[in-house]
Amino acid sequence: MIIPYEMIEPETLKSLVEEFVSREGTDNGYDDALAKRVAQVLSRLKSGDMVIVFDQESQTPNILHKDVARQILSEQDV
Repeated sequence: MIIPYEMIEPETLKSLVEEFVSREGTDNGYDDALAKRVAQVLSRLKSGDMVIVFDQESQTPNILHKDVARQILSEQDV
């Protein structure tokens, strides 16, 4: 299920994006680098290039490129 980013409270959205850009050791400890990566992801969400997907089975959100999200969702419909 794709969740429009506008439906998420701003602080929750910020936390979700921060968690996303910090995954798998990508956080280098510099706040400005984190802020820059968060801004980039937020920009891509606003442009529609990336989307927030909620997995009902695991009850977790994720951020994916729009094409990847559509592919996954179409495979689940089969």
